[in-house]
Amino acid sequence: MPWFVVETKYVPEKYKAVRPAHREYLQALADEGTVAVAGPVGEDIGGLIVCQAENAEELQKILDVDPYHLEGALAERTVREFKPVIGSWVP
Repeated sequence: MPWFVVETKYVPEKYKAVRPAHREYLQALADEGTVAVAGPVGEDIGGLIVCQAENAEELQKILDVDPYHLEGALAERTVREFKPVIGSWVP
């Protein structure tokens, strides 16, 4: 199953109110093994998610129901396939 890196930039006036629901959503994805790691970057300007999905289309469906997306708290979202080769969680 392919890995993906999702990079986001927040809408400054919206993301804080939505953050608890966003984190709850990501925690559920982590519990099921979809999200390997996620968190904010910089001075809370955006976030980074490393995750797995069957393909880019399935990942898009997962991302499109994230509360940050649904509530308009994302200014940008970039998705790239990631091919990990070194690391403690790489099989």
